[in-house]
Amino acid sequence: MIKLTTLCYLEKEDQYLMLHRTKKEQDENKDKWIGAGGKFEYGESPEDCLLREVKEETGYTLHSWRFRGIVTFVYGEDTVEYMCLYTADRWEGKQIICTEGDLEWVKKEEIWKMNLWEGDRIFFRLLTEETPFFSLKLVYNIEGTLKQAVLNGKKLELFDILNEDGTKSGIVRERGVAHLDGSLHATVHIWIARPNEKSGYDILLQRRSHHKDSSPDCLDISSAGHISTGDGFLPSAMREAKEELGLTLDPEKLKELGFHRKKFEGEFYGRPFRDNQLSKVYLYIEAIDITKLTLQEEEVSEVIWMDYQECKKGIQENTIKNCIYLDEFELVGKGLGIDG
Repeated sequence: MIKLTTLCYLEKEDQYLMLHRTKKEQDENKDKWIGAGGKFEYGESPEDCLLREVKEETGYTLHSWRFRGIVTFVYGEDTVEYMCLYTADRWEGKQIICTEGDLEWVKKEEIWKMNLWEGDRIFFRLLTEETPFFSLKLVYNIEGTLKQAVLNGKKLELFDILNEDGTKSGIVRERGVAHLDGSLHATVHIWIARPNEKSGYDILLQRRSHHKDSSPDCLDISSAGHISTGDGFLPSAMREAKEELGLTLDPEKLKELGFHRKKFEGEFYGRPFRDNQLSKVYLYIEAIDITKLTLQEEEVSEVIWMDYQECKKGIQENTIKNCIYLDEFELVGKGLGIDG
């Protein structure tokens, strides 16, 4: 089955007009918060459908709107919906009582706390970031769990969101959204060391790319990455080292050091960034020739060896530009028999 629909978010100042779908029992959006919109009628253009649906559901006659993107929804195995997404900033009329649910003006920063489809959170992020006209594909299983998201032909990363005890919550969320609202998710950290004659070990550090979405140009963990939905820690560790450094790790040499909880809030490129991670930490001892590594340019600008104690002092005294957590670095030192 193929459906053609429109969806519009009326906005004034820092608010969107949201529709809480509560009034129909047989409603695929039951209890969700969405915008105003619906299915095309025969012979309608997207704008015809937009104007009619907004008028029917809100009472407003639109006078100014923007076509923001095409969203392709795939549900289960037999339903595809193509949705034209709009925002509007000028209208006239009096708000009515909607037969579909309850209309409410909601502050934009409060929308993330509401019961939304996970895919809707992605296009809210894109709207917030003033992303130019986009094509977003969202694939859901029959239970309504987001399985895939593709923006302008490029797959987006999806994470399993964790409960505070580290168990999976059942929510699957896109990376950019998780970093906007600070959702707890899993990552893997691989620290690579080699013996030396100073403190006992050098640590391999990577310098984050200038274009990273957080902490650009900072010295960081040898290799690290997020756990994509459905993946495990060890396969993710192997994958990240291969992708970032071109390095094939021997899994027998990976020593588990434990877990590290990281919580950070900042702003990069004028946008809020909230990182909330539970990281499994590995130690890998091998005298790697860094001149033979193949670096992933969009992630890593360079790699260097640095003496453990020299690096620790640089972290403590903030004399090196880094985004390393001291307590995690000391965990590595304990694993090497240097600290503790």
